[in-house]
Amino acid sequence: MTLGVYVQVPFCQTKCTYCNFHTGPVAKSLYNPFVEAVVREIELWATSSEKWLKAAVDTVYVGGGTPSLLEPATLSRVLEALQERFDCAWTEVTLEADPETITSGKAAAWRAAGFNRVSLGVQSFSDVELKAAGRMHRRTDIFAAVKTLRAAGFDNISCDLIAGLPHQTAASWENSIGELLALRPAHISIYMMEIDEGSRLGREVLAGGSRYSASALPSDDAMAEFYEHACAQLATSGYEHYEISNWALVAQPLLVAPSTASPLGWRSQHNLKYWRREPYLGLGAGAHSFNGTHRWANAHDASAYVSAIQQGRIPVEQMETVGAEAALNEELFLGLRLLEGIDFAAIERRYNVCLASRLEDLRKEGLLTIEGTRAKLAAKRLTVSNEVFVELLG
Repeated sequence: MTLGVYVQVPFCQTKCTYCNFHTGPVAKSLYNPFVEAVVREIELWATSSEKWLKAAVDTVYVGGGTPSLLEPATLSRVLEALQERFDCAWTEVTLEADPETITSGKAAAWRAAGFNRVSLGVQSFSDVELKAAGRMHRRTDIFAAVKTLRAAGFDNISCDLIAGLPHQTAASWENSIGELLALRPAHISIYMMEIDEGSRLGREVLAGGSRYSASALPSDDAMAEFYEHACAQLATSGYEHYEISNWALVAQPLLVAPSTASPLGWRSQHNLKYWRREPYLGLGAGAHSFNGTHRWANAHDASAYVSAIQQGRIPVEQMETVGAEAALNEELFLGLRLLEGIDFAAIERRYNVCLASRLEDLRKEGLLTIEGTRAKLAAKRLTVSNEVFVELLG
């Protein structure tokens, strides 16, 4: 068994209009105390007698928020603390970064610290869409960031787009897909816009207002068409669609640095742990953890988190025991997010249940395909996967 470590950095330069996370802009003077708290949390967990924490750490993911706002030396301190306290055999160490925060100095320092993968928050190549969403970067920043990262030796770059941003049209989406493919990153994530009542945009939509370009949102049908168009474009451009929202380049990219690809290719090794229900330890304010039998989260408020850590305790909240029924449901809906699907015969043996008739009913409805003992989401149902999961688990 191996262990993934996720580090949550809840700081941003500004808050996107669609964001409902516990993140946002704060004074830079709070950065270092937070990082020191994360280092202390690493020490606290390292002294635990929990056997699952003795597994080798093979993936690290520093996300947020915008962790690229932190000084490289402070990010390096987190990785050094992990190496000092845990058995580390890293194959993938990811840093989330916004394009406008990347400089050649930072990129070189990240590589020297041990990061070998950068997840770039692109979202769109349309300045109109980026401005409406409250993003700080613009189209030219994206190209500059990728060039800078590659010059520093990063061959494993992931870029994401959002289908359904305000002001997005079929033409602007086609352009964003085309420009992204021209950059040819090793990994691509495409998310469908979710309107959440906890975001400024979500509240405006519910109120029927027009602030934050709420009235310029594409329809659900248009958003689904954007996603399906992207699926077709990426399939013909050498990308493997391995999870509902994620694609990995099949071939070796034309890069300046040697490949660091694993046997999994350019898939996100860390995120695969989530979908495969493998253990991961979350550090930082709002970070989530899973040890196979329990799920929990740290306090979301950064100041409350830091205060608790300084008192020598980890502010765990939302502790949940994952019983057999919940574990089975997770096996189904997380496993079916992967395009390879699930081996339902193996799941039946593991949980002593019979799934064949339930899955067959969904196959007849055109929601699943079944080949032998493997069930997969039907290709035309990926845009409504949540509805399929509800019916499956209902």
